[in-house]
Amino acid sequence: MMCLDVGLFAFILFGTLCASLTCISISFDIFKAGDTNDDSKLDFKEFLQYLKDHEKKMRLAFNSLDKNNDGVIDTSEIIAALKSLGINISEAQAKNILQSIDTDGTMTIDWDEWKYYFLLHPARSIEDIAGFWKRYTIIDIGESIAIPDEFTEQEKHSGDWWRRLVAGGIAAAVARTCTAPFDRLKLMMQVHSLKSGRMRLIGGFEQMVTEGGIRSLWRGNGTNVFKIAPEAAIKIGAYEQKWLSFDGAKVGIIERFVSGSLAGVTAQTCIYPMEVIKTRLALGTTGQYSGIIDCGKKLLKQEGVRTFFKGYIPNFLGIIPYAGIDFAVYELLKNYWLEHYAGNAVDPGIMVLLGCSALSHTSGQLASFPLNLVRTRMQAQALEQKGTTSMIHLIQDIYNKEGKKGFFRGLTPNIIKVLPAVVISCVAYEKVKGYLGLI
Repeated sequence: MMCLDVGLFAFILFGTLCASLTCISISFDIFKAGDTNDDSKLDFKEFLQYLKDHEKKMRLAFNSLDKNNDGVIDTSEIIAALKSLGINISEAQAKNILQSIDTDGTMTIDWDEWKYYFLLHPARSIEDIAGFWKRYTIIDIGESIAIPDEFTEQEKHSGDWWRRLVAGGIAAAVARTCTAPFDRLKLMMQVHSLKSGRMRLIGGFEQMVTEGGIRSLWRGNGTNVFKIAPEAAIKIGAYEQKWLSFDGAKVGIIERFVSGSLAGVTAQTCIYPMEVIKTRLALGTTGQYSGIIDCGKKLLKQEGVRTFFKGYIPNFLGIIPYAGIDFAVYELLKNYWLEHYAGNAVDPGIMVLLGCSALSHTSGQLASFPLNLVRTRMQAQALEQKGTTSMIHLIQDIYNKEGKKGFFRGLTPNIIKVLPAVVISCVAYEKVKGYLGLI
């Protein structure tokens, strides 16, 4: 086999890179890594130095994966390497990763295959390479969209992290607004249980429209949308503290899930008064409140500060089953599809992901709905004019008067809105990403 001189090879590669610099995102990473004198230019000397330094880092990464020092990397070594980073993948997924690099069909990766595969990707370590695999081959790491993802250093420096947060926030606002009528109907059925026992979907909507017109279907949605930004900011900030990462230890899937749950609890605690205001606005009659501020002032004056934390305990308890089941079901369904139906693909496809997400959210809501109902009843106790009741007494009262079915009042509209919300959120997110310059 004829071997190219390193300098000649670099020259050819440099010319190819320059020709495609404007249309390949990875090229921009190389440009930033190679521009050592920060003159916003990448000359041939800098590019050649980049290749030499990058090859050394790739050799170290290759050796760290090649645990048995046999000169090749196999599927078991890929699985072990990613597991050490808290990323669990199946053997089928590991084979798909291996096949994407393996050029000679041996089902192993030697140094040459490894080097040329990562030549145009400035990954500096196994962590960077795992991030590359995760992003570009869509490895399932068992994460739910309810649990904040970690941002890479590149995303933090480039500003992509806040763009992703903005895109996610806008998508959530659009989805919540589109499904707000179902959310309000759920609250009405949860609180006015004895009356709503005869209420059906169409009848419920007709009752709301008769009382306050079409606009009343979105009553309380402003608060629901307004609290997205502070909730996301607090959740991400709390999650970034990495409470479960000690002495530089890697955070695995379980730790990441628990950290995400703790972050969710922190965010819910901080914005919980807005949850109460949203509920009271949605249950209020036309003209009772002029807006969020007016509702907050009236609640403070008439019921005191404590009213803003009514139902907090069942809300806190409900986070655990919802997040846990949502997390587990999503991972189980997605992994099952990849194992049995994906073939050689590592990308489940948008329809499969939407289906997994909808089913996992539905399962989580079924498990946490009784506590959600108790929370809503406690938030709205003043409307019933029956005084304050403790959580335990309220649970007993619901069971004695309405039976087991009483804990699932309003479940139907809540389940109906899941799939549309997931689809709308996904489509809106992809659209907003394009406008914000995200790939």
